[in-house]
Amino acid sequence: MKNPLDHARLHAALADVHRAGMPGVFAEVRDGAQVWRGAAGVADLATGRPVSTDMRHRVGSISKTFTAAAVLQQVERGLIGLDTPVGHYLPELVPGRRGDAITVRMLINHTSGLPDYLPYAYPSLKAFPSLAETTPGSIIDNRMTRFHPTELIGMGTAAPAHSLPGDTPGVYSNTNYLLLCQLLEEVTGLTAEQCITANVIELAGLRDTTLPSGPEIDGPHALHYEAWFGMIDPPRDFSVYDMSWVGPAASLISTVADLNRFFGLLLAGEIVAPSSLAEMQSTVPVISFEGKVIDYGLGLHRTQVPGRGTFWGHDGSAWGSGALSMTSADGTRQLSVAVNLQRWNRLGSSGNPEPHPLDEAIAAFLRMALGDAGADDRRAHR
Repeated sequence: MKNPLDHARLHAALADVHRAGMPGVFAEVRDGAQVWRGAAGVADLATGRPVSTDMRHRVGSISKTFTAAAVLQQVERGLIGLDTPVGHYLPELVPGRRGDAITVRMLINHTSGLPDYLPYAYPSLKAFPSLAETTPGSIIDNRMTRFHPTELIGMGTAAPAHSLPGDTPGVYSNTNYLLLCQLLEEVTGLTAEQCITANVIELAGLRDTTLPSGPEIDGPHALHYEAWFGMIDPPRDFSVYDMSWVGPAASLISTVADLNRFFGLLLAGEIVAPSSLAEMQSTVPVISFEGKVIDYGLGLHRTQVPGRGTFWGHDGSAWGSGALSMTSADGTRQLSVAVNLQRWNRLGSSGNPEPHPLDEAIAAFLRMALGDAGADDRRAHR
């Protein structure tokens, strides 16, 4: 049988991402028992130190799938009700009618109507999503700021609601997942980090995945370069950063191998029960940070790949770091990829991000890695 993973073409497509302007990119692709790993570019622009496939990386909101899985486990144990109002558990954080109307499910699938606290925690981002009216100043100034999660949640609950609880499309919001972390602490008596580590990370046997307690990344890693739409020029390293601004909602450090292992086990029903997995795969339309409407379940995105069908997974971004992990519905094809530059698109005269060669180079690699039936034809006609 022909190897479904064309190693030479995967390496070439990954190299194209580096040539298009990504300092460093590394990935692992699995098809059944076959595994391809590749890396291109540098972990450090100053020294030229190369990236490698075993590097640890901040994977941003991929953390949310881990958090959602931990919550579903507590649902299975009878400690949390998916359709129970959050005010039943956390009346001091979501009081009154809002606490009675927003259910745990609405937090997990982003239909609570609660806005993200981020533009309030970082004042220079207050105009977000009007990017041209933002600056990266407060991101830079707050590198070592220690936020308390209830302080951040308060910013989100005090801000005007996006919509009524339960309305669709939902709006992606970190406020929802910080509340879920507080919910885990309330019902388990553990910190959210302890709960997710013991019940998800250790259960999955992930040796290189952690929720950090400090601002540094332990172990081999690339520097994380943030450009903030051309306003940080040249891009600046943000790999040392206090991640309390998102906590377990988006602070996870992992490797591409660990991510593939986790999503493979999750979709095989080995992290949560099949009934819980079915709940996770029940999707609603949600507006992402980028303004796109995505199919979002309970901590899982659903994506259709031409010729390959349905994939499940999550993407993530932190300051300077990006990651994506996707697994086919039948569990046979997996991709996890990490990059060390974020928000590379400069803003045009309209104030919107302009196209960048990286956009198509990354899309071309993803098509090939996921086994998109039309990837070869599109690559040939570029």
